[in-house]
Amino acid sequence: MAVRKTRSDCTVGTFEKTRGLPPGTIRNPDGRDTRSDKKIGTIRKEEGKKKKNK
Repeated sequence: MAVRKTRSDCTVGTFEKTRGLPPGTIRNPDGRDTRSDKKIGTIRKEEGKKKKNK
């Protein structure tokens, strides 16, 4: 069965916890851990801006 797309208002900490990932799995482009209270929608928005600028 396919996995649904994660809601954009879900936080990184909740996402890692519900998927069984160790803390610090999701990282910033510079290699540092992403804050656990950062929302998935914000990460998607940042990635979209990077792709448009290339």
